[in-house]
Amino acid sequence: MGRLHRLGETLKTAILFDLDGTLIDSTEAILESFHHALATHGEVSVSDDRLITEQIGHPLEVMFSAVGIDENAVQTHIATYKLYYREIACQKTILLPNAREAVEEAAAFARLGIVTTKTGLYSRELMEHFGIMEYFEVLIGREHVENPKPHPEPIFKALEEMKMPLQGSWMIGDTRLDIEASNRAGIESVAVLSGYDNAEQLLTLTDIIKSNALDAVRYIAKRGRK
Repeated sequence: MGRLHRLGETLKTAILFDLDGTLIDSTEAILESFHHALATHGEVSVSDDRLITEQIGHPLEVMFSAVGIDENAVQTHIATYKLYYREIACQKTILLPNAREAVEEAAAFARLGIVTTKTGLYSRELMEHFGIMEYFEVLIGREHVENPKPHPEPIFKALEEMKMPLQGSWMIGDTRLDIEASNRAGIESVAVLSGYDNAEQLLTLTDIIKSNALDAVRYIAKRGRK
């Protein structure tokens, strides 16, 4: 448990953060690892534009299947991807502008968790690399659930581990996967424009859209004061 949460265990608000496009930009690491896996197994490369606009944010099994990898070869591609990604992730990932401030401000009034479709082990290593893992009580990654976002299971699991109710809980994320998962879980959410889905796409599921995670946190704080 993070040091700030030991001081604020009675806080009634929980905020769950997505990672890619919400707190971090690991686009370069994802693309390089994806292309490496395809090349290693003799597959035709896929354009970066297609991966960025259609696939990033989805679980790896969905990404590889969507670009035509045979079902029987998907797990082999994923294993190759993960080995390479782990080598380059810290060097080729950055915190998004205002992300650290968002986490710090959120920790002052809420208990925090991470819900991501990335591998949890590597996500934890990234958060430790950036020196902000201590603010989070729980990190739910792809290996921790049977059904990833947009299924609500990752949200339910995070809140269960935090012993927090649905009421008073929020999700901040940059894609429809995050917002749909929140809606299906029955918690409130704030979409952000710092990642992979645009406003038109996000408006299909919510009208609460902010520029970045810091603006989202301040919106939640303001809602809590009403």
